[in-house]
Amino acid sequence: MEPESEADSEPEPEPEAADDAEAQERVPAAKALRYAVEQLTELLGRTPESVSALKPTDQGWAAEIEVVELERIPETTSIMATYEVALGPDGQLLGYERGKRYPRSRIDKEES
Repeated sequence: MEPESEADSEPEPEPEAADDAEAQERVPAAKALRYAVEQLTELLGRTPESVSALKPTDQGWAAEIEVVELERIPETTSIMATYEVALGPDGQLLGYERGKRYPRSRIDKEES
C-alpha cells in the first residue's frame, strides 16, 4: 500500500468570506418587510404608509417604502416620498435613499 501524498491528506481550504455571505440564509420576505419598516421608522422618526415593492437581491433584499414627508390639509395634498431600502440577507438595514417625492393624490401615468 502506498503512503498518501501530502496533497491527498491536506484538508480542503476554508471558503472565503464572500462565499460565506452568499451562503447565509436569507430571511423570509414577510420578515424582511417588517425589518425594513421597523428600521426605517427608527431612522426617520416617521411611520411608513406602505411598502410598494420588495424583491430579493444578491446582497439580501431591496424595498420601496412610502412615507408621508409633509402632512397637509386636506390629506390628498400631503407630500409623500418613496424610500429605497437595502437589507442584508439577515434583514439588517444596509442603506436607504429617498427617491421621488409626490403629492398623495397623484396617480402614476401608467395606471391612468
